[in-house]
Amino acid sequence: YYINNSIITLDIGQNIMEKPPLLDGEDGSVLAESRSDVALVSADEEGSAGAHGQEDDRPAWDSKLQYVLAQVGFSVGLGNVWRFPYLCHQNGGGAFMLLYVMLLLIIGVPLFFMELAAGQSIRQGSIGVWKHISPRLAGIGYSSCMVCFFVALYYNVIIAWSLFYMGNSFQYPLPWEQCPVDMISNQTVKECAASSPTSYFWFRKALDISDSIDQSGEFNPILTGCLLAAWAIVCLAMIKGIKSSAKVMYFSSVFPYAVLICFLIRGLMLDGAIEGIKYMFYPKLEIWGEVQVWRQAATQVFFALGLGYGSVIAYSSYNPVHNNCHRDAIMVSGINFMTSVLASLVVFVVLVRICVHFLNLKYNSQHWWPWFNMSDPKLVALQDYREWYSHYGSLLGSNITDCDLEREMSKGVEGTGLAFIAFTEAMALFPASPFWSTLFFLMLLNLGLSTMFGTMQGILTPLMDNFRVLGRHKTMLTVCSCILGFFIGLLFTQRSGNYFVTMFDDYSATLPLIIVVVFETVSVAWIYGADRFLDDVEVMLRWRPPVVYCYLWKYVCLLGMVGLLAASLLRMVFKRPTYTAWNHTTGSETSLEYPGWALVMLSTLIIVASLPVPVGYLLSFLRGGQSLPVEEGEVQPPRERYSKYNSSEPEPNNHHSPLDEDRNRPRSTFLHLGAEHYVLLPQQEDGEEEEEEEEDTGL
Repeated sequence: YYINNSIITLDIGQNIMEKPPLLDGEDGSVLAESRSDVALVSADEEGSAGAHGQEDDRPAWDSKLQYVLAQVGFSVGLGNVWRFPYLCHQNGGGAFMLLYVMLLLIIGVPLFFMELAAGQSIRQGSIGVWKHISPRLAGIGYSSCMVCFFVALYYNVIIAWSLFYMGNSFQYPLPWEQCPVDMISNQTVKECAASSPTSYFWFRKALDISDSIDQSGEFNPILTGCLLAAWAIVCLAMIKGIKSSAKVMYFSSVFPYAVLICFLIRGLMLDGAIEGIKYMFYPKLEIWGEVQVWRQAATQVFFALGLGYGSVIAYSSYNPVHNNCHRDAIMVSGINFMTSVLASLVVFVVLVRICVHFLNLKYNSQHWWPWFNMSDPKLVALQDYREWYSHYGSLLGSNITDCDLEREMSKGVEGTGLAFIAFTEAMALFPASPFWSTLFFLMLLNLGLSTMFGTMQGILTPLMDNFRVLGRHKTMLTVCSCILGFFIGLLFTQRSGNYFVTMFDDYSATLPLIIVVVFETVSVAWIYGADRFLDDVEVMLRWRPPVVYCYLWKYVCLLGMVGLLAASLLRMVFKRPTYTAWNHTTGSETSLEYPGWALVMLSTLIIVASLPVPVGYLLSFLRGGQSLPVEEGEVQPPRERYSKYNSSEPEPNNHHSPLDEDRNRPRSTFLHLGAEHYVLLPQQEDGEEEEEEEEDTGL
């Protein structure tokens, strides 16, 4: 190709004007959707086609705002609200935040940028992206889909719980404000009296939970109906792909921020709010010496950004080819972190008020509140209470305790315990409690749905891209996936269902996702080449990102993820898996070990989700052909597939990587898109190439 008196040399193994032959989608040597492998586009055609000849009918975002809201909605989920605040408290407050930001910058952002760039450049789902880079790594995409499916199964159950609580919030007083009375004995129900009204409502009224995972029990009809409604909402929002789900994102991604700000303003008006904020940001740097803190911080960074799910890749694959994905990576990561900080502020200012009202004032308040000359003991400020307790607390027995925020927060309020127990107590304290309760669970519903949309996209997009028959029946695939998810999800609506939710949450995603990201990093940094990948990103973005990304991908990110994988494996080996069960007799939670059959089940979840990676490699190796290693002595394609020279004769380039695949296999590559128009010249047959090698070709 002669362009402006220069030569562009291309190493292409087949006629790029023809589509490659269709394969069954599992061979890995050619993409199943048979999209053109290389597309030459001019600058004025930017956005009309992908960097690799993506089909013209591929969906695209209507605006950049839609895309940003979708990525933010997926990455910002329930973990930001009920996991990050707990970790922040348990691991040194401000010290944990500093550690989190450091790991976010050196591991989270580079890996997030890598997935965004890969999806945007190759314009495929997770299966197609990693197969395009190396056929032997196609299993990475299948593992991502499997993990997304497992996560979708139990995540929609949490959405069903939110629907149940939101429906019960339209009552005054709220049904979890007071313990019910036994109609026979005319006394407070013992299980509620031994615990609390909110705990009783959650474990008995909502879940009707059994005492252990061995006791399955019958299905909960109300939760089953809520689960059906949750899957129906997801199906309707996803039925038209990103065209329909993106419109829902305008509300589901923005509304939680409005609610969090409202709760923060309301919480700051409460006495003791400043105490909670001080406690949150007070750094305990000595905590950095504990390996467990580093593991938890890295895990939170990993899951907060949604790495490995394939959803980030799927969303970015609908972007224009020249979209600035580097800026998107920094922006979305920053929004994610600030959301976690905002949620932590809300949690701390609310829980410190719970410490005063529910842990101290509810016990025999009629015996001591007159000391404050107040008609309502709920109006006592934290500082006044502590001063009073220092003088008179010892005279009133053990029922009255000091408001020790350290002790109360160390009880480990996180996850469902924070959302459905602790916060329900706090909202019962507010005036107009039904309003605040409805607002809170509507926020949880939207947080869950926005993440659920991304999770489902991580399943549907790779399947539709990689299998033509599924791509032609998008609506049917979406409906069938939701129906299948509902019927399997019935496992979680039985009386022991909450224990299975815990099992799936702890084991179906953690190890498999870490394994997936390790292989993703290896494939980009070492198999494809970090420098080569950065060259392609430079062509795509029209500017070169900092070279530090090469070193981060090759060493820091890879070593960090391998270390996280090793720490997670060692924790599983040396600490027998346990779960928290509810004992209805004592009205308290107890830690139990999983029985043998449950250990087999959780091991199966990990193996099934991780197995596609080695199986895909072995199948690709056994099939031979293009996926076999290059024979000794065979000339490799140059690292820079598109090289522009100023002389009339191209210089030989003998640099090659021993990890490259067969030269005839199309690669994920880019052509520099400048002001020139690139014209594709006729290809020569293999037998004619040598004869016409020196023949002048004009443009």
